[in-house]
Amino acid sequence: MKIGFIGTGVMGTGIINNLLSHHETVIVYNRTKSHAQAVLDNGAQWAGSPAELTAQVDVVMTMVGFPQDVRDVYYGDQGILKNAHAGQVLIDLTTSTPSLDQEITRDCQKRGIQCLDAPVSGGDIGAKKGTLTVMVGGEKQTMTSLQGLFDEFAASVTYFGPAGSGQNAKMANQIMIAGTMTGMTEAFVYAKAAGLDLQQVMNTLQSGAAENFSLGSYGPRILKHDYTPGFFAKHFLKDLRIALTTADQLNIDLPATKEAKRLYEVLVDQQGLGNDGTQALIKLWWQD
Repeated sequence: MKIGFIGTGVMGTGIINNLLSHHETVIVYNRTKSHAQAVLDNGAQWAGSPAELTAQVDVVMTMVGFPQDVRDVYYGDQGILKNAHAGQVLIDLTTSTPSLDQEITRDCQKRGIQCLDAPVSGGDIGAKKGTLTVMVGGEKQTMTSLQGLFDEFAASVTYFGPAGSGQNAKMANQIMIAGTMTGMTEAFVYAKAAGLDLQQVMNTLQSGAAENFSLGSYGPRILKHDYTPGFFAKHFLKDLRIALTTADQLNIDLPATKEAKRLYEVLVDQQGLGNDGTQALIKLWWQD
């Protein structure tokens, strides 16, 4: 089986390297070829466009930044659907809008192409270690047939329902993370103002009921003033906007998520720090 992979950012690179370590044949495309150099050096092959890549493979995986990027990759003049054909499987790993993945799935079904929306969670560490959590929407049989492939880069793969269901599960995930990121940030701000040792605070909280992924993964980076992205702040803001737009469609109010979005809008839109990691939220209170 030949695998095509579009998107060689932080997450994509980790996933591709895990596929390569399992001796898969992987052909890659990225808008900027130099950003794919790390996986090319590891044995991945290069394609000049999404359409060219699709013509050569059995499975196409996409991991790009924003819903518009997903649309461009699938529907553009040199997009995936120019060369996709019956029998292929298209897997969108991007965190995107449920409605867009539903649209892609409908168009693929007309042509006998199988589609899954399969956003992931676990950050750069999970991508590197091959321990991601995958949330899947689409045909369950398609997911089951690819379980072995998912196992090469994920520790957990869960089926949630028809097209778009994986994206909705990821929105629930991001809503939860919004709370842990703001909670971690305010805990550090409070502890510092109270004159506590922040390393002790972090170690203690992680050993009790306050333990969470955000604190364990990003707390140490904050204490080192390390704001390199395990997950870009601009992408997290995108996710929160998708979650709240979908919440409006579901006629529900999520006030805590709205406040998290407002804070990340200050960080990304007003302070221009979208290329920092999500842990840079602390910069709204602390200046290095």
